Amino acid sequence: MKVRVRIVRAIDDVEATEKYIYGHHKVLESYGITKVTSADRSWALNPHVYLILFESMEDFRVLGGGRIQLRTEHFPLPFETAIQDIDPKVVDYLSEYKDLEVAEYCGLWNSREVAGYGIGSIYLVRVGIAILPQLRLKKLFGLSSPVTLSISKSVGYEVISSLGDNGSFYYPKEGLIATALEIVDIDHLPHANEVEKEYIFDLRKKMSFNTVETGPRGKMELQFELQIPKPNQ
Repeated sequence: MKVRVRIVRAIDDVEATEKYIYGHHKVLESYGITKVTSADRSWALNPHVYLILFESMEDFRVLGGGRIQLRTEHFPLPFETAIQDIDPKVVDYLSEYKDLEVAEYCGLWNSREVAGYGIGSIYLVRVGIAILPQLRLKKLFGLSSPVTLSISKSVGYEVISSLGDNGSFYYPKEGLIATALEIVDIDHLPHANEVEKEYIFDLRKKMSFNTVETGPRGKMELQFELQIPKPNQ
C-alpha cells in the first residue's frame, strides 16, 4: 500500500477538503458523536487553515488527517469555542495573542485501514508538530481524549491546569473527557520525550522523502511532502 502525506491550505484544495470532512464525520458518527465543534465546517472558509492529509496513492482517498487552524479575530480556535461556556477563563487566557500568533491542532482522525498498517494517531501528531516552525507561531493548543493524552504529552504538549478541572472538561458530550493542552516552545519541544523529539526533528530536516513502515497488515510505503504550500493567487 502506498500513502502520500501532504499539507494543503483548505481553501485552495476544495476537493481534498471535502474528502477530509467526509472521513472525519464518518469517524465521529462511529463513536456516536454527532454534535461537536470540530465537526463544524465553517473553518473551511478560513484562509489560515492547513490540512495534513494521508492519501492513498492508488485511488486518492483520504485515509486520515488533521488540521492546523490559526487564530484570528474572526476565527476563534475550536477549543476556545467549545469550552468558553464551561470555563469563560479561556477567553482571557487567549486575549494576549494577536492574529496568527497561535493555532490549534484539531480534527485528527484516521481510518482503520491505515491503523492496520501501524500508521495511526502518532504519525498524524508527529507530522503536525513537525510543520509548525513554518508558521512562526508563539504557541500551539489542542484538546486530547484520555486515549491520546499520553501520545500528546510524548511530543511536547503540557496540560493547561488553570482551565477547567485541572485542565479537563466534559466534552464533546457528558461522560467523555477532554484535556486542554499547549506547546509553548514549538522550536525546541523541551517537554517531548527524546524518541519523539528525534523523530520530529528528523521530519523537519528531511521535509520530502519516502520511507517504508511495517505493521500487522504488512508494509506501507509513505511519501512525505511536508512543505506548507504558498497560497494560490
